[in-house]
Amino acid sequence: MVDIAETLGESVGVKRACAVLTVARSGVYRARQPQGQLAKRSAPTPALSDAEREVVRATLNSERFQDKAPRQVYAALLDEGRYLCHWRTMYRVLAAHDEVRERRDQLRHPTYHKPELLATAPNQVWSWDITKLRGPLKWTYFYLYVLLDIYSRYVVGWLIAERETAELARDLVETSCTRQGVRREQLTLHADNGGPMRAKSLALLLADLGVTASHSRPHTSDDNPFSEAHFKTLKYHPGYPDRFGTIQDARAWARPFFDWYNQDHYHTGLNLLTPASVHYGQAGAVQQQRQSVMNAAFAAHPERFSRGLPHVAAPPDKVWINPPLQRNLP
Repeated sequence: MVDIAETLGESVGVKRACAVLTVARSGVYRARQPQGQLAKRSAPTPALSDAEREVVRATLNSERFQDKAPRQVYAALLDEGRYLCHWRTMYRVLAAHDEVRERRDQLRHPTYHKPELLATAPNQVWSWDITKLRGPLKWTYFYLYVLLDIYSRYVVGWLIAERETAELARDLVETSCTRQGVRREQLTLHADNGGPMRAKSLALLLADLGVTASHSRPHTSDDNPFSEAHFKTLKYHPGYPDRFGTIQDARAWARPFFDWYNQDHYHTGLNLLTPASVHYGQAGAVQQQRQSVMNAAFAAHPERFSRGLPHVAAPPDKVWINPPLQRNLP
């Protein structure tokens, strides 16, 4: 059909012949080319030489224009009586070097590594944070500082103040380390990235005490889970008030709360032992006494224990902040 259209086109024209025979004109034109050859387009002559392209690139990346878009550079050069190329060509020059982006040297955020902290005994890793307690009026607060041992969940130090400062944090850490008898290179102190936590005065104190500082990644609350959980326990306590009238009221409420938390609170994370019993090495005796009770109960009514003699669980022997991923396990 293409051959017929080509023959007919010599007399009536290709357009009319193709219209009558419903044949695409492109097929007729291809048939006219030598067999096995396709028409080759001649490569367009580049508008810019390699040297001219380098001039364009250097101009765009110069200190003067490095923070401007090619359109802005194009307009500025025209106002100065200079024409290098069209701004679209400027984009193509930059794209050839993967530079269609911010071309200035920018401050890059550091790579933050996930803290992985292990405690196998008390006074190895402490977590600390500051939370707000609502004051008598709207937008008024008191600030509660708490130091928590992650192994025993024991609150080793706390204070309530009217402001959040590095000096108060430093004094609390120093007093708590002295009270707990912390030795050099024994303790890691973990916190988030707040101002008092990153303060130079606290960093110098930790260096003097031989305490290792650890910090959460920015905007990652899961890196400080023990302090967050403790504050939830505090603020969901039945006796926690909606507001405190004065800072003395806040301190008066906090003293019995922390006594209860350390001495009488059966902590789920400790298999229902109290923080004080784990912190001060009494967990084994408590576990043994509870096991004696369970042994007697089993002996009296074994039919009530379908799974056999129950065993009283000990507290965890390892406590992690962000345990490492288990890799290459069989």
